[in-house]
Amino acid sequence: MSLDAVTLEILRNQFEGVAEEMGQVLITGAYSPNIKERRDCSTALFDAEGRLVAQAEHIPVHLGAMPAAVDAVIAKDPEPGDVWVLNDPFQGGTHLPDVTMVSPMTVDDDADEIIGYAVSRAHHADVGGMSPGSMPAGAREIYQEGLRLPPVRLAIGGEVNDDVMDMVLANVRNSGERQADIRAQLAANDRAEARLRDLVDEHGEERIVAAFDAVMDYSRDRITAELEALPDGEYHARDVLEGDGQTDDDIPIEATVTVDGTDVTVDFAGTADQVDGNVNAPLAVATSAVYFVVRCVTDPDIPPNQGCYDPITVEAPGGSLLNPTAPAAVVGGNVETSQRVTDVVLAAFAEAAPDRVPAQGQGTMNNLVIGSRDANGFSYYETIGGGAGGRPTGDGTDGVHVGMTNTLNTPVEALEAEYPLRVEEYGLREGSGGDGEHRGGLGIVRSVTVETDATVSLLTERRRHAAKGVAGGEDGAAGENRIDGESVPAKTTRDVEAGTTVTVETPGGGGHGDPADRDEDAREADQADEKV
Repeated sequence: MSLDAVTLEILRNQFEGVAEEMGQVLITGAYSPNIKERRDCSTALFDAEGRLVAQAEHIPVHLGAMPAAVDAVIAKDPEPGDVWVLNDPFQGGTHLPDVTMVSPMTVDDDADEIIGYAVSRAHHADVGGMSPGSMPAGAREIYQEGLRLPPVRLAIGGEVNDDVMDMVLANVRNSGERQADIRAQLAANDRAEARLRDLVDEHGEERIVAAFDAVMDYSRDRITAELEALPDGEYHARDVLEGDGQTDDDIPIEATVTVDGTDVTVDFAGTADQVDGNVNAPLAVATSAVYFVVRCVTDPDIPPNQGCYDPITVEAPGGSLLNPTAPAAVVGGNVETSQRVTDVVLAAFAEAAPDRVPAQGQGTMNNLVIGSRDANGFSYYETIGGGAGGRPTGDGTDGVHVGMTNTLNTPVEALEAEYPLRVEEYGLREGSGGDGEHRGGLGIVRSVTVETDATVSLLTERRRHAAKGVAGGEDGAAGENRIDGESVPAKTTRDVEAGTTVTVETPGGGGHGDPADRDEDAREADQADEKV
């Protein structure tokens, strides 16, 4: 069935509306501040073949890696009425705190044929493991990071499988909050099926299935036109991670980007072998970062779906940092290594399209986890914004999440109401952006006092190697972590007593262009900001 342009545009927006509504149901139904306030979750629709049809504009590292989760479930022969849950990074997941639910959808309760899949992924504030918050800096194998779930049926025939639910809740801290967040995900997936059935009633099943193909074809045509405009060639870049939680040695990541007509291949040969610590990243995470970069350097307005990704091939040696084998620890790979992959691939593309790539941003999620070891204690998790890189046409943005994350902050009021924590300072970090014709964005200072005995975990980057400026721009300021005024390593887990203050100063972005070329009006605005 062929679709005219108007009908295609209507259906595309309706598919995206379903994904967005899923996200709203999940966010409003969740109990943990990490989901309801920070919105650390993502939702999407897939067709019956497991191809991404539409997504909400949520978390890049979640969304680009979702197809691996759907493939893992399809391999298990799902049936209508199932809801599959997983978090195993070696079977479709990213890292253990990101719990994914995949629900087959049908056109009505009596139908046997699956028309598509509803998928939600949410970062749960605790999934067990050796430390509260399930993001231990010192983990050496995945068993230390939390409960590991291969694809398993959480619901069968539309009814929750209490055996699986009980098993999950017995292995996590603050099980009541975990259960509420799980039920919010179930509700989000249910809403997707209800809305898709509404669309089938409105347009007919044949037209809906045809539209799935058509929206992918549309995105594929647009992305190939953009890629064709890039100069063919091989482009190379290299950067490093600042240790793995076991050592502080730099860990190299290398990428060669090959542009050949309408095809792009990104090869990570030369990247370090998998490491003892927890910054290993499953190939799906590296792939997700590549997808994000390609969208950035082409046209971000192209509807994101499988059509966008068909021209892209990602390769990494088995047993390497970006394609590790079990039981490698990976919890930091999803959050920190993904950021460095983004930086490296952007730097490689900058050789092909320098006018489309900014200076380096903060390049880290600044993961801060504080929790108690009591069975019904608390788990606070937050990623903290920093400086975006200066752009060819303007300054970098201050105090934002960059790269593979797209979450909000936890408002001070919500943080202090939910947890035994007190915010001492929260604001922009003056002077942290690199100077340039277009300066880098400013980092953030977040200082929190813990009012009970707790465990603090920090997984951060760019504490030694600052965000680089380009085209004559200066580097941004490196970040710093302190516990009661003492500087601590980028990756740290430590038990602390009540009254301890944890301070995170996040990196600034690099500057773009020679500072001497900075417009006088922009300099006066900088001076006015400093006075304020």
